[in-house]
Amino acid sequence: MAEVLIFTIAFVSAYIGVEAFRRWSLRAGVLDVPNDRSSHNQPTPRGAGLVIVAVCLVFYVFISLYFTHRFEWGYVAAASLIALISWLDDLYSVPVILRLFVHAAAAGVLIGGLGFVKQIYIPGIGVTYQIGNAGAVITFFWIVWMINAYNFMDGIDGLAGSQAVIAGLGWLVFGYIFGYQITYLFGGILALTSFGFLIHNWSPAKVFMGDVGSAFLGITFAAIPLMATHEKHEGSSILFAAAISFLWFFIFDTGFTFVRRVWQRQKVWTAHREHLYQRMFISGMSHRRVTLIYGAFTASVIISYLTSMAFSGIWEPLLVLYILLLSAMLIVFGHRKKTLTSSV
Repeated sequence: MAEVLIFTIAFVSAYIGVEAFRRWSLRAGVLDVPNDRSSHNQPTPRGAGLVIVAVCLVFYVFISLYFTHRFEWGYVAAASLIALISWLDDLYSVPVILRLFVHAAAAGVLIGGLGFVKQIYIPGIGVTYQIGNAGAVITFFWIVWMINAYNFMDGIDGLAGSQAVIAGLGWLVFGYIFGYQITYLFGGILALTSFGFLIHNWSPAKVFMGDVGSAFLGITFAAIPLMATHEKHEGSSILFAAAISFLWFFIFDTGFTFVRRVWQRQKVWTAHREHLYQRMFISGMSHRRVTLIYGAFTASVIISYLTSMAFSGIWEPLLVLYILLLSAMLIVFGHRKKTLTSSV
C-alpha cells in the first residue's frame, strides 16, 4: 500500500505541476516557436520537463531515506547537473560545445559515484564477456549517448513521455520479479510521473518537456542499471541488456540515423529531420500513430524480454530475431512515400 500511495502522489504532483508550469510559461513567454524543422505549427510552452525532474528527484530522495536506505549521490549530482544545463538551454540556447562538456562531466560524476559496467552479456548466444577497466569508457559513452538520444527523440507529441512511461513500468516489473528494490520503486515513480506529464503532452500537445525533461530522462535511464548493480553487486550484464531492450527503439533510431548520415557524408552535428520517427511523420503519419507504433513495439519487446528472463533465457534467440524484425519494420515505415492525407 505504501508503494501505491507513493506512485499516486507522484502522478498527481506531476499532473498538477505541469498544468501550473503551462500557465506560468504562457505568462512568461517561455514558448517553443515553430520553425522549418518543427513538427508543430503554433507556439507551445516548453520546459515542462522541469516538473518531471523535481518530482522524480524529490521522490528518489524520499525512497532512499525511508525504503532502500541507499542514497546514490552520484546519480543525484549528475542528474541535477544535466537538468541545470538543459534548463538553461531551453531558456537561452547554450552552445553545443558547452552542453557536451557538461554531459561529459555528468557522466564522469555518475561513474565516480556508481562505478561502471565490467561485463557485457550478449543476448541470444548467452555469452558474458569480462571487459575490466574498458567498461569505464563504454559506460561513459553509454551515458552521454543516452542523454542525447532521448533528447533527439523528443520531437513529436507524446513520444518521449510515452516511452518513459513504458520503460519505467518495465523497470518496475523487472525490479519486482528479480528483487531489485530501487528499480521497482524508482521505475514506478518514473512511470507515474511521466504519465502525469503525458496527459498534457498527448497530441495535440499543450506543453513540451524541453531539453530539461528529455536529457534528465536520458541520464536517469542510463543510470538505473548502475544503481541496481550497486544495490545487489551482481547481474550487471543482465541489467544492461534490460536497459538496452527497454529503450531499444530510441537507441536504434538515433544510431541508425547517425550511421546513415555519416555514410552520406552529411554534417552530423547540424540539426535535421531525418530520424525514422520524423520521416514517418513527414510521410503522412500523425503524431499519435507514430507514438503508438513506438509504444507498441517497446511494450512488446519489454514483455518478451521479461518472459524470456522468467524462463531462464531459453527464448532469447527468438527475442533477438523479434527485435531485429521490429527494427526492420521501423526502417520500412521511415522510408514510406509521402501520402496526401495524414492518418489519425
